Order: sequence, then structure tokens, then C-alpha cells
Amino acid sequence: MREMKRFLFFLIAAGFAYGGWKYRDQLIATYREARDSGKVEPIPDPAQYAILKEELERKRIDLARRYASARTAGEILEVHTEAKRTLENALPALMRCWLGTPYDFNGTAQMPGDETIACGYFVSTVMRDAGFRIERIRLAQQPSQNIIRTFVPRSQMHIEAGLSYERFLEKFKAHGPGIHIVGLDRHVAFLVAQEDGEIRFIHSSGGPAKSVVDQDERNAHTLRRSKYRVTGNVTRSDDVIHQWLTNEKLKTVQ
Repeated sequence: MREMKRFLFFLIAAGFAYGGWKYRDQLIATYREARDSGKVEPIPDPAQYAILKEELERKRIDLARRYASARTAGEILEVHTEAKRTLENALPALMRCWLGTPYDFNGTAQMPGDETIACGYFVSTVMRDAGFRIERIRLAQQPSQNIIRTFVPRSQMHIEAGLSYERFLEKFKAHGPGIHIVGLDRHVAFLVAQEDGEIRFIHSSGGPAKSVVDQDERNAHTLRRSKYRVTGNVTRSDDVIHQWLTNEKLKTVQ
């Protein structure tokens, strides 16, 4: 796997050196195809991350204008629904640009591949770059429950302690799709609940990978082992959507 990764790095570098940026898209597409087939480890993608951030901010500004001018309940609901759909598409894409970024307990990277990143900083940085006005550093240093409470009210949080993994998943899936922040014994991460029922656990892992990873429910070992799990669905909360659309500054819960 590592040999294939080094080979593709060399291939891309050689293409840039001898062909400039002419074949950039083809070379990166070749790498991603190999990566997605499981033949190579993922690498951070700061260039795509910057593009996604810019596109999402343009969409947020456009939706914010429509939201401000909405006069009926139907118009408000339409904007809210589109904002939820926009975030649920954009947030996982932003997260996956970080895949392969090294983990460190003290990591504070601002961009994918920019040195190392801790679990709390991964969550706070992605949320900041998705357009939420947050205190990135202060938020990242809070207990996981406070990170979630910064976005959603206590009434919208689900706290489970001592449940088997299978029972937790059963109850979690019953809450429906959306982008959730999940707090564990000593960890914080994203849980992406898809419309088809699939769960993705995306986080900066201090486990064997020592990097940002995207795991399915079968391989989410950190989530499985934890005895304490608290979740908050940040994209299906009207409060969160309102905060995103109005560019409201969020006060970190401490």
C-alpha cells in the first residue's frame, strides 16, 4: 500500500514537473481511483478544500439573502430545507479533504495536510470553514458535550451510557439522517448518517491510523469501545440552520 502511494506521489510530481498543470485533473483522478479502490492510503487535499470552502460560502450568502427576504412560512421552510441539504452535501466533502492528515493530541492545523490535528480541532476547524462563526481554538479545547452544546440545545442532544454498540447504533439510526457531532469517553468526532441508513465515522484518530480517517460502522473501533456517547444532529436543527444563515456568532459553552 505504501509503495503504491509513493509511486503515485512520484507520478503526480513528475506530471507537474514535465507537463505543468496540463494533466493535473487526470493525474489526481488516477490517484483517487486507486485510493478509493483501497490500493493506496488517502492523502490530504488542501486545494479541493479551498474550492469547497469558497463554493459553500457563496451558497450560504445566497441563501442568507433569500432567508432575509422570506415573508411567508413556506418561503422560510424552503430556504431552511435547501440550507440543510447544502450542508449535508458539503460537510462530508470538507471532512474527506482532511483524510490522511496526521493526528497529534496537540495538533492545531488550519488546513488539510498542514502539520497535525487533534480531534477537537478537526471538528472545530471543519465547522468554522463550513461557515459557522465560532471560536475555533476555545471550542476545540472543550469537553465533547460542550462542543455539541455550542451548536444545539440540550433538548436536542442524546446521551447514552453503558449501551452495547449494537443497541447504540439502533437508537442512533432512529434519529434519522444528518450530520452529527459525537462525543465519546475521551474523543469527539463526526457521525454522518446517510439517507440509506449507512453510518460514516469521520474523525482525527489517535488509534493505529494516527490520522484523519473515514470509517464505516463495522470499523469504527473507537466508537464501538466507548462506554459514553453523546450526539447532536447539527444539520437537522432549525436553531443551527438559523445561526448559519444569519452568520450569528456562537458563544462557546464552557
